Amino acid sequence: MQDGRAPRIKNRAPAAIQVTAEQLLRDAQERQESQFRAPKQRVEDFEELHEYRGRKREEFEKRIRQTRSSIKEWLQYANWEASQGEYARSRSIFERALDVDPRSVQLWLSYTEMELKGRNVQHARNLFDRAVTLLPRVDQLWYKYVYLEELLGNVPGARQVFERWMQWEPDDKAWQAYIKLEQRYNELDRASAIYERWVAVRPEPRVWVKWGKFEEERAKLDKAREVFQTALEFFGDDEEQIEKAQAVFNAFAKMETRLKEYERARVIYKFALSRLPRSKSAALYAAYTKFEKQHGTRSTLESTVLGKRRIQYEEELTHDGRNYDVWFDYARLEEGALRDLREEGATGEEEERVTNRVREVYERAVAQVPPGGEKRHWRRYIFLWLYYALFEEIETKDYERARQIYETAIRVVPHKQFTFAKLWIMFARFEVRQLKLPAARKILGTAIGMCPKEALFKGYIQLEFDLREFDRVRTLYEKYIEWDPTNSAAWIKYAELESQLEDFARVRAIYELGVSQTALSMPELLWKAYIDFETEEGEREKARALYERLVQTSGHVKVWISYATFEAEPIPVARALREEAEDEEEEEVPMVEGDPVRARQAFERGYKDLKSKGLKHERVVLLEIWKAFEEKYGAAEDVVKVQGMMPITSKRRIVDKETGQTVEDWDIVFADDEREANPTTFKFLQMAHAWKAAQAKSGGGSTTVLSGFAAAAAARASASELSGSNGTVRRDAESHRREDRERGEDGSSDVASSNGDDED
Repeated sequence: MQDGRAPRIKNRAPAAIQVTAEQLLRDAQERQESQFRAPKQRVEDFEELHEYRGRKREEFEKRIRQTRSSIKEWLQYANWEASQGEYARSRSIFERALDVDPRSVQLWLSYTEMELKGRNVQHARNLFDRAVTLLPRVDQLWYKYVYLEELLGNVPGARQVFERWMQWEPDDKAWQAYIKLEQRYNELDRASAIYERWVAVRPEPRVWVKWGKFEEERAKLDKAREVFQTALEFFGDDEEQIEKAQAVFNAFAKMETRLKEYERARVIYKFALSRLPRSKSAALYAAYTKFEKQHGTRSTLESTVLGKRRIQYEEELTHDGRNYDVWFDYARLEEGALRDLREEGATGEEEERVTNRVREVYERAVAQVPPGGEKRHWRRYIFLWLYYALFEEIETKDYERARQIYETAIRVVPHKQFTFAKLWIMFARFEVRQLKLPAARKILGTAIGMCPKEALFKGYIQLEFDLREFDRVRTLYEKYIEWDPTNSAAWIKYAELESQLEDFARVRAIYELGVSQTALSMPELLWKAYIDFETEEGEREKARALYERLVQTSGHVKVWISYATFEAEPIPVARALREEAEDEEEEEVPMVEGDPVRARQAFERGYKDLKSKGLKHERVVLLEIWKAFEEKYGAAEDVVKVQGMMPITSKRRIVDKETGQTVEDWDIVFADDEREANPTTFKFLQMAHAWKAAQAKSGGGSTTVLSGFAAAAAARASASELSGSNGTVRRDAESHRREDRERGEDGSSDVASSNGDDED
């Protein structure tokens, strides 16, 4: 290797002898040097032993002098002396170590362990006594001390140690250890006394529960009840204390359940739940629900489930007070509880209590007024008022309170910005049900005067119509139309009312006034209703006159189709003749047949009108309906004629204005349009199709159905013209080519490509 670079390997061939990884590892292990181990010494006599001990003591003393505060060195020194059987020296070393650090728990434990190994029990007792006196808060020393006394069978001594320990009020494990000691020796009364001292030191719910269970297990049921009752008296009626003592109530009720005292358990649960807020007693409610499912009746179970759902709703409303869906569910829950209570035959006091609860829910709900002035925020909120009023009216029969609710709701809504017609209408109908018709009219009149709205007019009109006050209905329709003259539906409903009252002159006057309006939202509906009215009355001439006015005004393809269909279909006879037929007791209404000739004329007029306006797609729609009409009412020649008017789809070459390139586009080509625009070309095509048809006929072969051009040619061609058609075709072709050269490629119809669908 030169200049720190890796050497170049010239021979890269594999070595003759390969070395495996296993061999490398074995060689590495064999070449490792063994660690130094001190030689083993054998003591042959006491002189050597004294020499060895002296040397070790000097070493330990030297290390102690260097690291006096290291307890580890002291422990090694003392344990070595104990291993040599020199307990006096070992004690001396431990005492010297305690002078250095008397609060070392490890030092005390090692000291006592040394004495116990040397069977010096009294020394160990003295050490434990000194240790717990010096370190009374170290539980490990107490446990070791108690274990020693119990191991020696000195139960009174162990009890005495526990008594000394309990004076320091240790944690719960110490008390439980003391109680278990008494239970092991069947001193249950002593254990009960210890529990009593325990709850005096730590009056926590879990301690009371443990004491109660202990008394139940040793079959002292009266004592167990006394323990739980004492606990409840201790915690008192304060809400915070009762919330803290939920475990005591739960354990007390479960004990009574195990003893099959179900009524006692139910009373305990209800006592606790009645004094706790619903949001803080979820666990207790869950236990109560489980108890009722196992041991309760249907009514008690339902009441428990209701309580649980109340807690759920309250928690949701705590997070979002304007969640109106939750308020709806909450109110329905309380109303359902009231109905169930009535079915069970509850007392008046209970019913009044549940009714007040429903009212409380509604009052809290309507107090959550939506923020801002946007109507979308109020849509759900306003139904709370409506449901509240309906509850007072239907369930409680408190009509005065329901009226107050409606009035308050109307005052709350900002009518200057928006209003709710449903609120006004329901208030008015409530007054009608109370037989206060003037009040109802006054309410709706105030609503229309304050904030006129289409739904208000409709509701007021429907109310008067139900009361058969037709003069008032007319007045309201006039106000309605005066407020919004562009509303076609209002004109139609007004006319239908007069039609039901059989005042046909007023009907026609209303329709005439309506169609004369310059601006209508949907005028076609009004015209259709007017025409349908005249048709039902059997006035074909008047309906025809309306169609004529409409086609002059609109000229839409649907109007022409409806006009032609009207002329073709039968209509009832005039009302006067119809009434005579009713006098003669005829079951079927006499009909007047339509006139297909007039219908055909209407189709032709409509076709020409649409053609003059250049509406190709509308002409196709009209021709389709016309063809179906001729197939139903006309002859074969009429069908062929309409078929000859059908267009074909043509490919055109046009120049794109943006790019300047010639592009191809599809277009609808009508035979009559082509005849008028290019008569020479049309004549040429006509004779060509006629010649093709003649060739197919003379040859006995079948030909396909051609386009409108072919149908028109077949209708006009005769057999005598076919003999000289060849020369005419040649002349027409020459003139056609000459005209094309003169016109050039200017985007006109490509007639040759228009017959691309025909098979040659």
